[in-house]
Amino acid sequence: MSLRNSAKKKIRVLIADREGIFRFGLKELFAVEDDLRVVAQAHSAAQVIELTKSLRPHLLFVQAEIVTEAGGNLFTELRRQAPKCKIVVTTSGVPSEEQGMRFVQLGAAGIILKSVEPSLFIRCARKVVWDDEVWLPHKQVTSMAKFVETSASQPLRPVDTLTQREKTIISYLMQGWRNREIAEHLTITEQTVKNHLRSIYDKVGVSDRLELVLYAIHQKLLLPPVEPAQAEPDAKPAAKPAAS
Repeated sequence: MSLRNSAKKKIRVLIADREGIFRFGLKELFAVEDDLRVVAQAHSAAQVIELTKSLRPHLLFVQAEIVTEAGGNLFTELRRQAPKCKIVVTTSGVPSEEQGMRFVQLGAAGIILKSVEPSLFIRCARKVVWDDEVWLPHKQVTSMAKFVETSASQPLRPVDTLTQREKTIISYLMQGWRNREIAEHLTITEQTVKNHLRSIYDKVGVSDRLELVLYAIHQKLLLPPVEPAQAEPDAKPAAKPAAS
């Protein structure tokens, strides 16, 4: 039974935003609607992932800054925890066409300005969940609609979800670098490198470094160039013994 056809079923909403006043206002707005129920609020990417995993909301309103900070990994992880959850990105200003397309490409079901009339948030929630529509800012509807139509006929490939940092790590991996060497060169911890690799493995469906290298070769991935490691400074010549 669909949400729309169930009189008792409510759209379970999770609000993720760094601004407490915005979270409070949106919760109060939805509280007076019979079919909308805010089940939780989050203020960071880590928190929204954890709450999505435990509560399985139908709809998530997430601040653009949180999405940008977490990169493509956020959408990937949210889809893993709640595959049917619809994600709407909230923005303080009209996003550029490139940024808007990136959000949709990552899996957003909508983009809404935080400055719009409150009633539009209610309409957005119902359109996205009940009618399975994509909600976009008015100024971007035409260009974005063409992109959405094209994306629908050409599903997002796993490789398209790789972040720039993940592609960089693959580049070093292709050159035979070890985790420790990559970590030192990128000024990150070795554990961070391992975390990136696990994310890459999950995204492209491989289980180890060899399979990843073969995958990158087979897919002809466009990867950033590897920056050469800085050479060790030449050893200073030993001091000559003082003349007796």
